Amino acid sequence: MHMNDNWTTTPVTADLVRGAYELEHTEHGVLTHRLPARARTQGSDAQLAMAEAQPSGVRLVFRTRATVIELDALRTKMAYKGAPPRPDGVYDLLVDGRLAAQAGVTGGNVQTMDMTTGTRETRPGPVGTVRFTGLPDRIKDVEIWLPYNEITELVTLRTDAPVESAPDSGRKVWLHHGSSISHGSDAASPSTTWPALAASLGGVELMNLGLAGSALLDPFTARALRDTPADLISVKIGINIVNADLMRLRAFAPAVHGFLDTIREGHPTAPLLVVSPIYCAIHEDTPGPSIPDFSNLSAGRLQFVAAGDPAERVAGKLTLNVIRDELARVVKQRAAEDPHLYYLDGRDLYGEADSAELPLPDQLHPDAATHRRMGDRFNALAFGTDGPLALPAGDRP
Repeated sequence: MHMNDNWTTTPVTADLVRGAYELEHTEHGVLTHRLPARARTQGSDAQLAMAEAQPSGVRLVFRTRATVIELDALRTKMAYKGAPPRPDGVYDLLVDGRLAAQAGVTGGNVQTMDMTTGTRETRPGPVGTVRFTGLPDRIKDVEIWLPYNEITELVTLRTDAPVESAPDSGRKVWLHHGSSISHGSDAASPSTTWPALAASLGGVELMNLGLAGSALLDPFTARALRDTPADLISVKIGINIVNADLMRLRAFAPAVHGFLDTIREGHPTAPLLVVSPIYCAIHEDTPGPSIPDFSNLSAGRLQFVAAGDPAERVAGKLTLNVIRDELARVVKQRAAEDPHLYYLDGRDLYGEADSAELPLPDQLHPDAATHRRMGDRFNALAFGTDGPLALPAGDRP
């Protein structure tokens, strides 16, 4: 921390935070959550707890003429026993909507998971400081996008000029739910995940309920989507159902119906887009579960393999092709009575030809270049002139 007689210290309150469902006050400061407390008690597994507390799409938004901004934060970083260290989280600073700087935070806790046993242990560490300097000396709108891959407790915001909450942008709110790919894995930074890029291109305000490993058609997630104010909604369903080998065909379609029924209770006429999985070679026709390939760990690479047997499809085991067919069928059936329901094949965002050009490095997650491609394509296909989430001409960027 750099002391300065002119520092303004501003408490982190809800009016400065966008993209979070609710804030929790902790012994250190404020922890953002992307699911409500009731959902967190019903979904009591460690993966979901980690994913919803990682602030994907969450940003501090304020207006100031400050030229120096400091944010004290306590991160909790994930590590995997025997695997190379995960990349540090990145904070993106946007000034008047444009990326102006990037930084990271030091210190913090490290939560180490043993993938062979599923056990986790946390090593505590100190609060660190993210510092941005040399900002233009004028009134400006500032956004600090928090790392999508680090649980982040916000401790103190300091600036060399006063801060006020930014006025409402007037943009439509786009609520999106999906898996780790929607959460951000393995994008370069929080404002360059595919949903963040698509939102920026489409001129909408993002609320990202991408939950790594946890897009499992859980009723509590459907209720969170139901209860979140939104103008446009999309749900990307499929890969985590296969990853976890969670359900068979008989359970899948009714679960999708129930999930969509619940969303519709809160958003009866909002455009609602169901997106099927992107192309993923290991699971196109091979069921899950997805398991780590430990043979590559010593070489410093974490990769995944499909552990199911294609012959098990006759017993109702799910593959991505089975899921795409079922989602298309369910949406077609429902659309007869729901004129605002739409379907998008995920392979239109990233298909087999893309896979040949930009392969998924660990067999499951896209790299930074693929996130950019998916963001561009989702913008064109969903927010474009004739897209299912198209804005009225006057609202387009």
